[in-house]
Amino acid sequence: MSRYTGPAWKQSRRLGISLSETGKEIARRPFAPGQHGPNSRNKKSEYGLQLTEKQKLRHMYGLNERQFRNLFVKASKIKEGKHGVNFMVLLERRLDNVVYRLGLATTRRQARQLVNHGHITVDGKRVDIPSFMVEVGQVISVREKSQSLSIIKEAVEATVGRLAFLSFDDEKLAGSLTRLPEREELSQDIDEAFVVEFYNKLM
Repeated sequence: MSRYTGPAWKQSRRLGISLSETGKEIARRPFAPGQHGPNSRNKKSEYGLQLTEKQKLRHMYGLNERQFRNLFVKASKIKEGKHGVNFMVLLERRLDNVVYRLGLATTRRQARQLVNHGHITVDGKRVDIPSFMVEVGQVISVREKSQSLSIIKEAVEATVGRLAFLSFDDEKLAGSLTRLPEREELSQDIDEAFVVEFYNKLM
């Protein structure tokens, strides 16, 4: 299954969750798009609930199905902690997500583009792979030649606050993971147990 590239706000309304985690997408229209969206009363089966939670998480981080499932399998090999929480932590450690969390981009989609185009460095070396796994303490920064980009400046200026497991230097346009995130610091609109149940049935 390919990565969704359509309107992000419509996708948020369809899934009933703010994929950007800002709440803006569903603030004005908290119902599914389409003619019957406001009056939709379809009761979902257990499988339907599991699938919806999986889709919420997948679209939130902008992964295609293969990438998402491969990361889920990788999380299953971590011996400590719960599978679902480990999975969400791995999603958070993706380079494109860290760039977004640091406030260098306004969306994860924009962050992925910055990485793909070679504007981001890790410990001083250019990395253009969005799925790169960031380790605690590694310095994520903007290449010197790219620091004048307006989209980066605007994103940094628009950032009000950052999560507690991140540090950031506005002048150097550089930041890092100071530690791995705790579950309560991540989206409370996701029930990762449903995602684990969904894939466990397929494997």
